[in-house]
Amino acid sequence: MLTSPSLRNGFHGRIADVVTHLIAEGLPLTAPTQVALDEPVTDPEPVDRTTLAWCTAALMLANHHHTPIHQQAPSADALMRERGVRGLAKLDSDLHHGAPVDYDFTRCPYCSGTADDPTKPTCEELRCPPEAEFADHYHLCPVCDGAQYAPEYHAEERLAELDRLLTDAIAAPRPPRFELPWRR
Repeated sequence: MLTSPSLRNGFHGRIADVVTHLIAEGLPLTAPTQVALDEPVTDPEPVDRTTLAWCTAALMLANHHHTPIHQQAPSADALMRERGVRGLAKLDSDLHHGAPVDYDFTRCPYCSGTADDPTKPTCEELRCPPEAEFADHYHLCPVCDGAQYAPEYHAEERLAELDRLLTDAIAAPRPPRFELPWRR
């Protein structure tokens, strides 16, 4: 589950492309905080537009809507404020019309199908239990939860399952057909 240097460069390239676009449009790299008038005044965390998660959200929205990245900045800000990195899975599902996304067959938009967290957080940052530090464990991608993107590996298994479902559906007893009185 180790990311290759070229893939790691791809993550940096994704951030660099989005940041370059934001700078060209004159947008700040930190989203201004928004305070609702009906809520007690607190200092909400500003949204960092240079993170991999924010850049991924902005690119997903821009590509889906065929719009420039700067038009999707407020939507990406809202997603990061409300749901954080895990919101990318919900966004991906929403962009697929609400259908669940099977990351065994669809490349994860955040980790690009590597199954581990591309930001390489430490156990201390994630508050892993102390015993995990010695277990040589991986930090799974928070979007795809470590699904192994390998469509060719899973295809035979999935086709067998679909064949079984089709056979069961054909063999299942059919309910009596209801005829409408005026069609007799």
